[in-house]
Amino acid sequence: MSLANAWFSWGKPKTTVAKVEKRPLFDDEFQRKLETLALVSRRVFAGRTRAQQRTKKKGSGVEFADHRDYTAGDDFRFIDWGVYQRFGRLLVRLYEEEEDLSIYFLIDCSRSMGFGNGEKFDQALRLCAALAYVGLANLDRITIVGVGTEIEARLPPTRGEGQIFKVLRFLENLEPSSNTNLEHAISAFVAHHPQRGLAVLLSDLFDPNGFERSINLLRYSKFEPFVLHVQNPADRTPLLAGDIRLQDVETAAFRDVTITENLLEKLRAAFREYDAKVQGYCQSHHVPYFSADTLTPFDELILKVFRQGGFLR
Repeated sequence: MSLANAWFSWGKPKTTVAKVEKRPLFDDEFQRKLETLALVSRRVFAGRTRAQQRTKKKGSGVEFADHRDYTAGDDFRFIDWGVYQRFGRLLVRLYEEEEDLSIYFLIDCSRSMGFGNGEKFDQALRLCAALAYVGLANLDRITIVGVGTEIEARLPPTRGEGQIFKVLRFLENLEPSSNTNLEHAISAFVAHHPQRGLAVLLSDLFDPNGFERSINLLRYSKFEPFVLHVQNPADRTPLLAGDIRLQDVETAAFRDVTITENLLEKLRAAFREYDAKVQGYCQSHHVPYFSADTLTPFDELILKVFRQGGFLR
């Protein structure tokens, strides 16, 4: 195992501590912020028609898209008689047909997301809830899928602002309890969701098989990937020193390590290199990317997404 991969998957040893009661993720204050974000989103996208927020497919709409050869059974009304008079070819006119935008939220439910006190997973849930609420308020169709080694949980397609409470209940029941194999899980997701749309991946992207293949699966399957890279400063700069035993949060394997300043600097350098690799991949493949640090309030991150665009069109 390389130095980078070793730290990506290895966490602090477990200790017995008194259980601290966590503040509810989706309390009244959170819900008030959701309403504010929905209002902001409406202002940001004011003046844009619903057609601009919907996907398009070739069908029987009103906007001309292309021609194709006539085949037996086609409606004569769509034959382009002008082309036939000029070139003697029977071609059928195709038009753009609007359909509601489908938004899929893929939440990484692997145990690395729950590392430490679970800040990464909590941040992913808050971000998902906020973006889902904005989507519901804009009459888009929302589906939420928990992924690990396979599909761990799924909220079927839903729409309408009043469905946010169903979304929150679903998110509250998710846990980071799986190993990581995003490629396998996303392959299953693609196979079970023929309706293409925007696919928002919320993950720390710590996958021993690499993050590229899972995102490529979405791209090659005609989904529009959107990456929210959930990060914890404790992952980037671990507060460790001396002789310690590390335990893999997913496989439960142990490793004894002597932490020196030189080793910590190598770990920090490995993280910087990995971050640059993720961002470089997304930029070169035109995949919207946002770093979602756990220290940044979720509403600030959502406003950043709105300002830079890419979520609602």
